[in-house]
Amino acid sequence: MTSRTPVPPEPAVTLREILAFDDSGTLRLLLAPAGQDVGVRAVAVGDEGPAQPLDGCLVLVVGAPAASAGAAGPVREAARRGASGVVLRDAEGEAAAPEVLAAAEESGIALLTRAAWADWTDTAALVRSALACARAGSGEEGAAVPDGGAESLAALAAAIAEYTGGAITIEDTRFRVLAHSATGPEADGLRRSTVLGGRVPEWRVAELRRSGMLRALWTSRDVIHRAADADGPERLVVAVRSGPEVLGSIWAAADGRSLSPWAADALRRAAEAAAPHLVRHRLRESGSARRSELALRGLLFGEGDARTHAWSLGLSPDAACAVVVAERDSGAPAGDRTLDVLALQAVSYRPSVRVLRDGDRLLVLLPVDTGRERDVLGLARELAALARSLPGRVPVRAGAGPVVPTALRARSSCEQAALIVRVLRERAARGGGAVRDGEGEADSARYADAAGVGPSLDVVRVLDAVRPVWESGSGPVHDLVRADLAAGGELVRSLAAYLDASGDVTRAAARLVVHPNTLRYRLRRARDRFGVDLDEPDTRLLITLAVRLTG
Repeated sequence: MTSRTPVPPEPAVTLREILAFDDSGTLRLLLAPAGQDVGVRAVAVGDEGPAQPLDGCLVLVVGAPAASAGAAGPVREAARRGASGVVLRDAEGEAAAPEVLAAAEESGIALLTRAAWADWTDTAALVRSALACARAGSGEEGAAVPDGGAESLAALAAAIAEYTGGAITIEDTRFRVLAHSATGPEADGLRRSTVLGGRVPEWRVAELRRSGMLRALWTSRDVIHRAADADGPERLVVAVRSGPEVLGSIWAAADGRSLSPWAADALRRAAEAAAPHLVRHRLRESGSARRSELALRGLLFGEGDARTHAWSLGLSPDAACAVVVAERDSGAPAGDRTLDVLALQAVSYRPSVRVLRDGDRLLVLLPVDTGRERDVLGLARELAALARSLPGRVPVRAGAGPVVPTALRARSSCEQAALIVRVLRERAARGGGAVRDGEGEADSARYADAAGVGPSLDVVRVLDAVRPVWESGSGPVHDLVRADLAAGGELVRSLAAYLDASGDVTRAAARLVVHPNTLRYRLRRARDRFGVDLDEPDTRLLITLAVRLTG
């Protein structure tokens, strides 16, 4: 019988170090009976099961908030199982319940709360990053890039430069420069403008997007090589990730000399070392990001004061804008990240773009300069094409809303873009084939603007308007539709095919894959059983509306 070598526990990090790492204000310490130097070895979720050991863990209690007396039980249970501390949800600034404070004091366990604007995913990422950063800095876990690389992003950039022999920039997903190494006298113009401007120039981001390099960067976990060309020297780039989420990227450019032979390996290790720093950077911005999300949602859905929302987003209320809606197929597999990649692509389109994730949709607010109105359809085309090129090819349909003269009317552009997506989706369900976009180009019904869907847009509006009238009505057509749908809908489908074929029985029968006489029999049955005469114009109109409203 062989014995298994025990795995040594992770080295502990003090609660004081975790709180020092949190410069975003995500965590608030309420009570530390054993002091702030108590050791924390890991983060755990409170509902992982009673058998889960919690020795040295900081436990996230996702249930009752700190203001609830019911949270006292989970606090005592976490202490009984060896936890160092617990994090409860802050109930909108309410004081912690006396019972909860007493439970922590008696158990000797640290008690913290999570800011109301943060979520549990943010909090877990923060604690894990703080643990990794503290261990790397102390040398207990071994820094991915030596010589103080864990102290700050600037120090990390300098260390990467030494190991790669290149000039380094560390950027977030909006291509803002978070840190960079020293710029040598032979640095190319692109690097100089990037460092001086604090972000990658818009023309450069557009070129990377067109070339497909951004798609490769956001979807690959390896180092990507870009050969030297007329625009600049050889470059290497790697995405920085926290699990599946992309946090940013690290670029190494040859700066008057060749990159070292081990530069790619150094970048891989550097991406691991940079992840905690970029998590902290993201959390630092979470409060303002969440406020921006609420402002964008209010602007696009007409909630609250539109002028205030626009200023909160850094937009002039009088700026012209348009909205692009990209909707993913609802049957996408679990864990699909297509919309995440599309969101990254959208924000790279222009620095002023704002993106809101709404279930299976992306809502993209695009400020539009005079003469650049075609950019709106261009962005819709780009998002639809990118989705088709990604692994899994999850269907995405994109609608380009009209340009409205002020941001205060963004809601109307958003509503029309959503209707265009709906038209595209319904056409696909009916096998409607290709449409034509605003430039007259044939397309496979993946994207369009109002000109691309033509009168179908008004038809959708009419159907929405008459739906309440239809649903409250009665008569022969209602009796036919309700009875037939209850029996499977064969007759309704036959009527729909007949009307779509403009009364051509042969063509409609071919679409239904039945003999023309079979279709004629069904049409007679509609007249004989329900008294529905398709030769009568008003009846045909009502039937047409009925079959469209019932799908």
